[in-house]
Amino acid sequence: MLSIGSVVLGVDDMERAVGFWTRALGHVPRDGAVDASFTVLAPAAGRAGVQLALMRSETAADRYPRVHLDLYAADAAEQAAEVERLLGLGAERVDWDRYPEDPDFVVLADPEGNRFCVIDTSRD
Repeated sequence: MLSIGSVVLGVDDMERAVGFWTRALGHVPRDGAVDASFTVLAPAAGRAGVQLALMRSETAADRYPRVHLDLYAADAAEQAAEVERLLGLGAERVDWDRYPEDPDFVVLADPEGNRFCVIDTSRD
């Protein structure tokens, strides 16, 4: 049976992307080093979670990506706090024209332009 090993994001600036995602997720470079073309970030010791691989890319991030990350918050207060923390780390709000009437998610972009969502999971 197959399993997902890593989610991969394309990036222009590896150092900038590693800096953002290590602070955003608390992950660390899996092999202890950052490679300019491909770096895998893994949960820090003792933490569970999915690896995030960053791959050097020559193409720009998609405005409407077919694949993106959903980051879960426990409730609306945590969602708001996490959005503000991520903005402080260099994320940007996305002027998303596809929000439903009462969204449980906020669309952000990392410093490389990759879109991701912060979800209020209390509304399931």
